[in-house]
Amino acid sequence: MTTNQLRIGTRGSALAVAQSGATATQISQACGVPTELVIIKTDGDVLTGSLAAMGGVGVFVTAIRAALLRGEIDIAIHSLKDLPTAPQEGTVIITPERENPQDALCSRHGEPLELLPPGARVGTGSPRRAAQLVAARPDLEVVDIRGNVDTRLARAGLSVSDKPDTPNDLDAVVLATAGLRRLNKHHKISELLPLTTMLPAPGQGALAVEVRADLAAEDPSVFAALHSLHHLPTAYAVAAERALLRHLEAGCAAPVGAYGHVSGGRLKLTATALDPRSATVLPKDRRPAITGALEVPVASEDDARAAGIELADRLFKAGAAEFLNG
Repeated sequence: MTTNQLRIGTRGSALAVAQSGATATQISQACGVPTELVIIKTDGDVLTGSLAAMGGVGVFVTAIRAALLRGEIDIAIHSLKDLPTAPQEGTVIITPERENPQDALCSRHGEPLELLPPGARVGTGSPRRAAQLVAARPDLEVVDIRGNVDTRLARAGLSVSDKPDTPNDLDAVVLATAGLRRLNKHHKISELLPLTTMLPAPGQGALAVEVRADLAAEDPSVFAALHSLHHLPTAYAVAAERALLRHLEAGCAAPVGAYGHVSGGRLKLTATALDPRSATVLPKDRRPAITGALEVPVASEDDARAAGIELADRLFKAGAAEFLNG
């Protein structure tokens, strides 16, 4: 088989198209084959409400993955943090080098987190972010929000174009640095929140390039070219983070933060399980986060997954189950 064009499936949001378009350019350069973006609507794009109410894990992935398995597209591109942690039979995941995984504060007047006014209203749709925000600033009022990046920025007066019906009612919002950079909106960032203040979602900042496993036999040269984009330090780090999340039996919307970093053949992994009630109860009733860390040698994704499972067990022993199951 000779591949003349690669059809790349993606969500239709501005961020998904931007990150898929940039990755498509890398794929085309690596494979020497033109690419075409195919926009696919997912449940997460159609339904409204919280991520948990929409069904949680997989709402941004299932339709695109189904198109891949049916042969309607050749490649699927996902935000890795949206992927279910269970492996998908019949596909292979390639992980390009990760963008900055940190969360970013975008405030109305450019203040960092510590200088927001007392009682400031900060928007996020993530229980993980909400819990860490009020841990750092117990006085904050965290407001649950949804919508694309521009809609969220508009809530803090930072993006008014085409948003006349969006309330301009927040002092700040928290968004992923990677998404802001991919949309060329990094100038809206007031502060990159340090990892000591806010651990990211497992897989945040990384993309998943998913292909059918039988492509290796159908077109070995294209498969090899695609696999040249696989960045081992990123792959090991996110394998550890996602194994931890899976072992905790927690979904992508769970109040769990994790960050892995690989350097010199060693993996440093830090994780936290958080009280999902943090933003809705009085400060005196908030339960402190349970955090753990380890550092181990790593030479394969299996090594990384084992590290994630080990750290998850440590969190369980410290009481994390009460945050994830209750």
